[in-house]
Amino acid sequence: MGQTVLKVEGMSCNHCKMAVEKALKEVAGVESAVVDLAKKEVVVNGSAGRGQLVKAIEEAGYKVVN
Repeated sequence: MGQTVLKVEGMSCNHCKMAVEKALKEVAGVESAVVDLAKKEVVVNGSAGRGQLVKAIEEAGYKVVN
């Protein structure tokens, strides 16, 4: 199991946090996704590729910046 940390723009509240976590948990291979609003990042554990994670976040309406 790998860990991926992504910086995400546009997250500012718990609704944003839940939307991003929900989108990521629907990606095959994701075991957990935890958003840190203060750091504007999400830590994802699992076997999903970075491209799949970025696509899920962007389809939820947020922008990955790293």
